[in-house]
Amino acid sequence: MTDEKVRAHAVVRGRVQGVLFRQSTLDEAERLGVAGWVANMPDGSMEAVFEGPRPDVELALDYLAVGPPHAAVERVETVWAPPRGESGFELR
Repeated sequence: MTDEKVRAHAVVRGRVQGVLFRQSTLDEAERLGVAGWVANMPDGSMEAVFEGPRPDVELALDYLAVGPPHAAVERVETVWAPPRGESGFELR
């Protein structure tokens, strides 16, 4: 069922801070209409949560695998979970 709502929690590793990754992720999430948040982590990684229809969440995750032009993504670790009812998308 394509309308199935899902939640994906992703950790992005590589050169992902200081390259406008959070802002571009917010822009992409808003374009796709998914909810959640994105934050830089103390260890240099970036964390993001997306909630919405599975196809849209998968597109958001696809974006994380590439990122903005100056990013260098080494890997994305994703954990799927039941949605928690996130609304809107925010930078943390």
